[in-house]
This record gives sequence, C-alpha cells and structure tokens, in this order.
Amino acid sequence: MSEEDGDHHSSEATSTNSLSGSHPPDQVLETVLESVLQFLTCRRDRNAASLVCRSWHRAEAFTRSELFIGNCYSVSPARAFARFSKVRSIYIKGRPRFADFNLMPHNWGAHFRPWVSAMARAYPWLEKVYLKRISLTNDDLALLADSFHQFKELELVFCEGFGTRGLSKVAYNCRQLRVLDLSDTEVTDDNVDWISCFPEDETCLESLVFDCMENDINFDALERLVARSPLLKKLRLNRYASMRQLYQLLLRAPQLTHLGTGSFGLIENVQNMDDNQECNYYSSAFAACTSLVCLSGFKDVMPVYLPSIHPVCANLTSLNFSYTNINPQQFRSVIVHCHKLQTLWILDSVCDEGLQAASETCKDLRELRVFPVDADEDIEGPVSEVGLQAISEGCRKLQSILYFCQRMTNEAVIAMSRNCPDLLVFRLCIMGRRQPDSVTGKPMDEGFGAIVKNCQKLTRLAVSGLLTDKAFWYIGQYGKLVRTLSVAFAGDSDMGLRYVLEGCPRLQKLEIRDSPFGDAALHAGAHRYYNMRFLWMSSCRVSRQGCEEIARSMPRLVVELVRYDGEEGSFMEGDSNSFTVLYLYRSLEPPRNDAPESVTIL
Repeated sequence: MSEEDGDHHSSEATSTNSLSGSHPPDQVLETVLESVLQFLTCRRDRNAASLVCRSWHRAEAFTRSELFIGNCYSVSPARAFARFSKVRSIYIKGRPRFADFNLMPHNWGAHFRPWVSAMARAYPWLEKVYLKRISLTNDDLALLADSFHQFKELELVFCEGFGTRGLSKVAYNCRQLRVLDLSDTEVTDDNVDWISCFPEDETCLESLVFDCMENDINFDALERLVARSPLLKKLRLNRYASMRQLYQLLLRAPQLTHLGTGSFGLIENVQNMDDNQECNYYSSAFAACTSLVCLSGFKDVMPVYLPSIHPVCANLTSLNFSYTNINPQQFRSVIVHCHKLQTLWILDSVCDEGLQAASETCKDLRELRVFPVDADEDIEGPVSEVGLQAISEGCRKLQSILYFCQRMTNEAVIAMSRNCPDLLVFRLCIMGRRQPDSVTGKPMDEGFGAIVKNCQKLTRLAVSGLLTDKAFWYIGQYGKLVRTLSVAFAGDSDMGLRYVLEGCPRLQKLEIRDSPFGDAALHAGAHRYYNMRFLWMSSCRVSRQGCEEIARSMPRLVVELVRYDGEEGSFMEGDSNSFTVLYLYRSLEPPRNDAPESVTIL
C-alpha cells in the first residue's frame, strides 16, 4: 500500500469513527468482521480464522451457528457452550468407529445426558442435533423435545439406548420438525405407536428415515402422515413395508426425491394379476415419481419385481443395493439404465461381471462401495482385481471407493491410481490376513505406493494385505494430505508406523489393528498427538509402561487402556497390566468419570 493510499484510508477511518458517534474504531471493525464471518461456512476455515488474533477469536465464536464436536470427551459441554453462544445446530460424535465391529465394550460410554442437559440451558433456540455413536435414553429424547420449541432436525447414526417411547415424545412435542433420520441405529420396541404422535394437521416433514428399525409400524398412521406432509422429499421404510404398502405411499407422495423401499419382497398379490401384470402395476407408481434421484432399501428383494424400478433408473444419481443379494444378471438388468449414477453401494454377489457392467454404464460415478455377503476369510470371494480394474478403466471420475475382496494384485491397484487420479478416499479391505499379490505372490507395497503417489488429493486411506515397512514409507513420503489412515494386519516393525507419524502432517485419525507396532512406534508420534483427534490400536505390541510414559509426558492427552475380548464380548479378567485396546485422544478436560470396569485411564 502506498503512502497516499495509507493517508486516504486513515482519513476514511477518522470519518467513519466520527460518524459512528460513541463506537470506537475497534468495535466498528469487529462489527464488520462479524458480518463477513457470517458467510464463512467451512468448519476448518472458521477454525483457522479464530486463530488469527483475539478479536477474530471473539468474532468467530459469536457468529458460529454450527458446532461440531468430533469426540464427546474432548471438551465439556460447559466449556463449549460458554465460548459459542449463538449455536443453532450441534454435531456430536462418541464411540470410536471400531466399536461397530465389536472391538469395544458396549458400555464404553459416550452418553448424551450431560450434553442435552447443558444444551437445554444454553440454547433454548436450538434447531438441529446430529449424533453419531452416542448412547441416549428415552428420557434424553423427552428432555430434548420439551426444551427446544423451534427444534427442526434430529439425525441419529449408529446410536443406541432408546426406544419408540422416546421417538413419540419427539414426534408429539416438536411441532416444527422437518427431519427425523435414524440410520444404523438400534431402537427398542416400547409398544408405543410413535408414528401416530405426529401433529394431526399439515406437518413440516421433509425427511423421515427409519429403515434400521426392526419392529413393525402402524402403516395406516404412516400413510396418513405422508398424505399430510406435502414437503416430504426423503422417505426410507423398514423391512416390514410390503410392496403393496410401498405402492400406496408412492401414490401419496410422488414428489419424493429419496426413497428407501423397505423389503421389496413382502408381496400382497393383486387380484387377477400374474407376475408381469403385477410388476407393471408397481412400475406405474414409480413412473409417477419423476423427481426420484436416490433409491435404497431392497432388504428382502424378490428379483422378479426389479423391473418395476426401471422407469426411475435414468434419473438416479444414487443407488444403494448394499442389502440386496442379487446375481450379476439381475444387477445388470438394472444398472444398464443408470447412466447418471454418481453413488453406488452394492454387495459382492454381483461379482466381477456386475462391476464390469457398472463400469460400462456409469461414466459419471464418484463413489463406489462393495460390501461382502460373507466376511469369512477362507472362502473364494466373488469380486477381485478384475472388477477393480474394470471400474478404474470405465469410471475415471471416481473420488471414493470402499472395496472388500479376497484377492488383489498390485497391477490392478496401480491401474486405479493412474486412471482415477482425483481419488479422495481409497479403502481396500483384503479380508484374508496378510494376503500377497494373488498373481506374483509379492507384497502389496507397490500398489498402495502408487495410490499415494498418483492420487495427490487423497485424504482417507485404508490398507490391508501383505505389506512391509516399505508401504508405510510410501505413505509417509507422499501422503501429505492424508487425514484418516486405517491399518489392519500389516507392517514389519516399528519403523513402518514411524514413517507415517513423521511424514503425514495432516493426519488426524489413525486406526490400527493386529499389527506389529510397539512402544518405539508409539513414542515416535508423541510430537503429533496433540494435533490429532485420536490414535486407536488394537492387538498391537504396545506395553502398559510405554502407554504410561506417554500419559506422564503429555498431560492434555487422555490414554485409555481397554481390557475386552471382542470374540467373547466380555470384560477380560486377570492381569491388570494386560489390555487389548489403546485409545488415545486429546482433551481440554480431566479424564472422564463414567468409564466402565474394563477401561483404565492412565
């Protein structure tokens, strides 16, 4: 800036100050800053802005309307709510991800009660709550429903501990409710008809998801609810909804954009119709849903009725067949119509032939997930390097892939790194432990090395198969943007983990199971742990003494040792120095006081 420009801006500032009367320049600037920060929506950008100086720190806190808590034990509700006073939406995560695979005790913790109690006092205007891997009770939901009179959205993912009585409180008391989404969540049946508790007049519902529920619902009440919810765009049914009931709901809500079909297999025969006529009958309901772009469900599918979805396939951008055990021919009959598809979740029952069909049709595919029908390590898997290579050659816009298989080659992984350089997420899960390249018998080092070298936007990586320390050297050398790394049954020595901890500056979440990493590797990352969200190690070679040394040297780090037998699902008796899981995370608070007997906090 020139001297004249400086004088010009100085005179403007003086003029502004005189016009603002009693407001000092700092207050005027802070008001302007708050106005600008209102438009900053990215969480990481706001975090960076808050670190500029104290005035930016204050302004950012005052203008933040969404609060994200990545670990419910990293900060107390009191501390979080004292800093952020204008929050309208809260996102809270609880248990580590590997709790989904029975590798943590069910009573580990992550309770919603302290959070909802504090929220009720701090944010009476709260509109949205998103919870993931949190334990909550019916009383917690009742408190939530009673406390927030403008409440609009509740999303629960991998949660547990509550039932239909709690849902009835939310449905009855939250009169402005727009979103009620329950995904992969355990809901107990309290013999309460929660669907009938929604307002009897026109509702604000835009999204209703309960496909995870394992109990029947009052269909007549659901049909009436859908009929008086003109804004409803997303509806995902559980497996108890029959084809006939699905047909009736589609007639009531042709405006749907996202549909979970439920079973797609509970059939109530329509009188005087054969299978083809009945399929055309259901097809007419789908044809009326011209806005449908996302389709899921099919939990007990009868393949003979799959042609009834053909009328909507051309517009689909997302198709979830991850509960649908169908063969390659049945899958091909659907996928050949899905030219706009961007997200595809499937079971490996479609085989390599199904993946080849998808690669020929879905040229705009951005995300692919292939799950196993049978996770047994000793069986011959139906998908392999053939399917992976076909996808990489046909779907070059791919950004995210999760691929379960029994065998793989370096050649196929290298081909994917070259054909899909925009990959952000690459998760390859070779289910047989320490499986080498199925053709050459060599380690899979070069394949994963190519992924981190050629896919320079990569932020999430999961590795498996026979890997030496060389693979981890590649990750440390080239994975400069990797934020989440998952390792299973891999590595030679402590050096492998040292390469990662010393070479990946953006690393936030590190998950390791059944790998030969010990105390030396653990201590190599001491300089990183305050900047990471967590380190999770199961069945590795770290000792209690090594963990205690980390705990003593880093007082703001919580070090939890878990004695738990995942196969038995029980607390391990015996030597208190033995443990199966190390869970290490940063926290601004003292260690929690709700840990079960199986957890020792150092």
